[in-house]
Amino acid sequence: MGKAIEPIAVGRGHRISGKIDLQNGEGFKDTTKADVAIEFTQPESAVDNIKRCLDLHIPVVVGTTGWYERYDEVAEYCKKKDGTVFYASNYSMGVNVFFKLNEYLAKLMNNYPEYEVSVDETHHTQKKDSPSGTAITLAKSVLSNLGRKKEWVNHATNNPHELVINSFRVDPAPGTHVVTYHSEIDDIEIKHHAYSRKGFAQGAVLVAEWLPGRKGMFTMDDFLQF
Repeated sequence: MGKAIEPIAVGRGHRISGKIDLQNGEGFKDTTKADVAIEFTQPESAVDNIKRCLDLHIPVVVGTTGWYERYDEVAEYCKKKDGTVFYASNYSMGVNVFFKLNEYLAKLMNNYPEYEVSVDETHHTQKKDSPSGTAITLAKSVLSNLGRKKEWVNHATNNPHELVINSFRVDPAPGTHVVTYHSEIDDIEIKHHAYSRKGFAQGAVLVAEWLPGRKGMFTMDDFLQF
């Protein structure tokens, strides 16, 4: 993602003030003049990276998923530091429209209990979190709007109150998400398929342009104002 973000940011007139990876952990000290940081790493390092940005008073755009069980910790630290954190499971504009379609469809399907819903997600083999953050966002929206489902699971189930997320890891696969409502007579399906990481990277840069000057925790709903 870093390699995808850099040319877009530079093409929009921005200067990259620092790059930090596994071999450059001390690079944070060189970023104190940055207007914003964009964090795409791994779930096990995301929270520490966010806190280091907050310590340096740098607004941070977080694209890493898989750390949300520590959300309260991050939100409290952000408030303590009077800082700025933007987090999203997906920065693609198309995916966020897809989220709204998913929400609306789930509300409609409350009246049709004969349809069984499931979520499929496919990503490249380097993606460590499973299910994907995008799939979890889709599942949570279904749970919030479809009364017969109470929780999501990442395995097969016969429990009618559980929503199944099926995860697949194959190469190459930037990301495909499908929500299917299946019945004995037909299927209703909505799908988002990414051709490359460009859409995710472009969205992250647009958010990074919007974020400076704001304080608190933000999501794509704040940015897009749906």
